[in-house]
Amino acid sequence: MAFLSSTRQIPAAPAVPCHVAVIMDGNGRWAKKRFLPRVAGHKRGVETVRAMVKACIERGVEFLTLFAFSSENWRRPPDEVSFLMNLFVSALEQEAERLHANGVRLRVVGDVAGFEQRLRDLIARSEQLTAANTKLILTVAANYGGRWDVLQAVNRMTAALPEKLGSYGEEDLAPYLAMAYAPEPDLFIRTGGEKRISNFLIWQLAYTELYFTDLLWPEFNDAAFDAAIASYQGRERRFGRTSEQLAVPLAPTFSPTPADDKNNA
Repeated sequence: MAFLSSTRQIPAAPAVPCHVAVIMDGNGRWAKKRFLPRVAGHKRGVETVRAMVKACIERGVEFLTLFAFSSENWRRPPDEVSFLMNLFVSALEQEAERLHANGVRLRVVGDVAGFEQRLRDLIARSEQLTAANTKLILTVAANYGGRWDVLQAVNRMTAALPEKLGSYGEEDLAPYLAMAYAPEPDLFIRTGGEKRISNFLIWQLAYTELYFTDLLWPEFNDAAFDAAIASYQGRERRFGRTSEQLAVPLAPTFSPTPADDKNNA
């Protein structure tokens, strides 16, 4: 499917966001408040992920994208990075079958070449296991950065379309972005009180509704998610238009085209 670009067309504005993107911030601070090591917060954060997946399915969200490990997170203390890598391994080992049983498709985007072979194998196995599932598309952004995404897309586009040098358009680049298989997020949520996007989906968030909460990620529950959706539902999604124009019927969310998962792996 080719999804509409919010800067070139007017996408639909569904009452329940089709695509929710989340920066899961505050695990370490949650643990510190309880005089626990930071790693305890990351473990608790995995439980919140599990609850968030369930909440999205119950509310009719079709795409959930979670920022798990940024390309800048390598700057953290080595012992914490090592723990996060091991946690990712154990989460895949423990959760892949559960996701599959619940009809959830898992996709991982980012520069996975930077991971150890065992983790890369688990990612590939989990993606293959869940590939036919359609109830929810769960994307985990790992070793991901928005600038990396744009640059890798440009490199792949120019290699594939050298004859268009000097005349590339947005429609040429879009198929090579890491998340070309998903519509642009309707709702972005960041927990933990920070108010920035931190190099996450910088292309895709152009017209996304942004929601920030002081709740730490392990504290983010169903009620907090409903509050975020309620905030989204109170926004006017104008996409460059005036309020008076909002009564005009909108274009459909996407137009069907042949799927091309090869370009979006």
